[in-house]
Amino acid sequence: MGKGSCVTLLLFIGLVSSVYSYDLYKDPSQDVEARVQDLLSRMTLAEKVGQMTQIERGVSNNSVVKDLFIGSVLSGGGSVPDAGNTAEAWQDLVDRLQNDALSTRLGIPMIYGIDAVHGHNNVFGATIFPHNVGLGCTRDPDLVKRIGVATALEVRATGIPYVFAPCIATCRDPRWGRCYESYSESTEVVTSLTDIILGLQGEPANKTAGFPFVADSSKVAACAKHFVGDGGTTNGINENNTVIDYKGLVDIHMAPYFDSIAKGVSTVMISYTSWNGMKMHANKFLVTQVLKYNLKFKGFVISDWEGIDRITSPAGANYTFSIESSINAGLDMIMVPNNYPQFINGLTDLVKGGYINMHRIDDAVTRILRVKFAMGLFEKPLADRSYSKHLGSEEHRSLAREAVRKSLVLLKNGKEAGKPLLPLSKTAAKIIVAGSHANDLGRQCGGWTITWQGGNGTTTKGTTILDAIKGAVSPTTQIVYEPYPQPGFAQSQGADFAIVVVGEPPYAETFGDNLNLTIPEAGIPTIQNVCGEVRCLVILVSGRPLVVEPYLPVMDAFVAAWLPGSEGAGVSDVIFGDYDFVGTLARTWFKSVDQLPMNVGDEKYDPLFPFGYGLKMGTPNSSGGSINFMRRWRLLDISCWAVPLIIHMLKL
Repeated sequence: MGKGSCVTLLLFIGLVSSVYSYDLYKDPSQDVEARVQDLLSRMTLAEKVGQMTQIERGVSNNSVVKDLFIGSVLSGGGSVPDAGNTAEAWQDLVDRLQNDALSTRLGIPMIYGIDAVHGHNNVFGATIFPHNVGLGCTRDPDLVKRIGVATALEVRATGIPYVFAPCIATCRDPRWGRCYESYSESTEVVTSLTDIILGLQGEPANKTAGFPFVADSSKVAACAKHFVGDGGTTNGINENNTVIDYKGLVDIHMAPYFDSIAKGVSTVMISYTSWNGMKMHANKFLVTQVLKYNLKFKGFVISDWEGIDRITSPAGANYTFSIESSINAGLDMIMVPNNYPQFINGLTDLVKGGYINMHRIDDAVTRILRVKFAMGLFEKPLADRSYSKHLGSEEHRSLAREAVRKSLVLLKNGKEAGKPLLPLSKTAAKIIVAGSHANDLGRQCGGWTITWQGGNGTTTKGTTILDAIKGAVSPTTQIVYEPYPQPGFAQSQGADFAIVVVGEPPYAETFGDNLNLTIPEAGIPTIQNVCGEVRCLVILVSGRPLVVEPYLPVMDAFVAAWLPGSEGAGVSDVIFGDYDFVGTLARTWFKSVDQLPMNVGDEKYDPLFPFGYGLKMGTPNSSGGSINFMRRWRLLDISCWAVPLIIHMLKL
């Protein structure tokens, strides 16, 4: 062979070698599905199992993420960086773990997830928006979409690309401790507000691809939860059994998922609950057949916190069985979150033993990788620190203030026709402000704020209702504040009127289950002691309607403020007349708990205030007009829900 031939051969071998070593999955110009399949073909079982494992920040470290190929890390409620609850500390934490993931053989980025259910609620100084129970009363899809945009920016300000939100449960019983995470008892209202997904993720880019997530570093992957029936459990008991036929399950609880999938939601979280006795985390029919095949969901399905443990009773009694049942049911990523060695070893053994086949594993990993590629995580895996400016920004606080204004519902205004109390005078000589919730930011924000259960006091940055009142009135107006007034106090002050702010303490999940739904924390004595002695407005801060009928006669005006979040000025904006009330009930307000569950459309429907009720300033306390208003809203709600559903079903 001549010298020229040798050179040609060497060039050919080099060319073939370079083509052979080409990592298609690293090429952003390639189609997402092609990149997914190329990477999947290169992965070992250990790498695939790692991708299916989500662990808690508290047990994560360099060696765990790197050596076990961990696919996802999360922060549970109140789990913050050891270096402090600041944007920079969060960015450093996420980047450190991300660099560990990127240093593995294939360099697959991990995806960090966090609950951001009413703003970036784990992070000190973030904007805390009203909880969903209040947003449902706005009937404003554009508002919740803008809240999604703002939340995504604040989450990205900490380097996090994935949120466990929104909750699209249809809460049918306010005794449920998570009812404030639901927009409404009405499926139509819940469905109409899934536009928050478009705010979090961006508009669908390619609907024909089956997975329309937009790769935009200002957006986050969203998670529709909790599939399915979580808002319909017996007596509203958290994690309990939802007893309903399949048609009822679809019509009431599943319908919002149709819309969410059509809007490109990236992930779906499975509910702790059971459907007719079968745990959702083990329900192959609903997860695989219905969600994945019938509804053509292309993202990944994630468990809830230790959700697979609950498959057995007591929880975790047969963890191997729990792993096998959940993975074979169609779950793709497991929120372990702490006992990762047992999960990883158990899943590996089940695959090797033939109890879980590789097709099921490959389906799970395909879905996880699809989300990561579509998000652009391979190209931009690290925090963009220029987003820090968005955390708690004035623009976002202004949006939250708007949301508070629009979520307030006026339920009573004046003891006699033609004598309304609202709007209140800003130039009154003296005003009493009373009640446990008037000057407490933590109670105003509720659960899932900084910590899982929330807390009392100055838990984060914001404006209390008391401070908002002080900022709204004339400098010459005297404000007298008393959190727990005794009999005779109000009468002795000679005030023009009183503003009483009472409500529930913060809670989350099972800790909020409540079978009596009375106003706690000296709220009732406060109402009686003040409203019996001076004209008064009562503002109720709560995650649901509470028993108020016996105390309504002593109130001159009554406003449901729900859990308004960090911007209390939204309340003062309306009660002093700068804006009118626009909120209408998205939940039926019952007379007594003996009536529960009671929802609009029930044959026996005798509420204190019906679904859709809400007064304008100065309108008389006649329910007739409000009932008609409710009916008009219901027609609009149905159109908001039915039209996109029909369009989506035609595509299927």
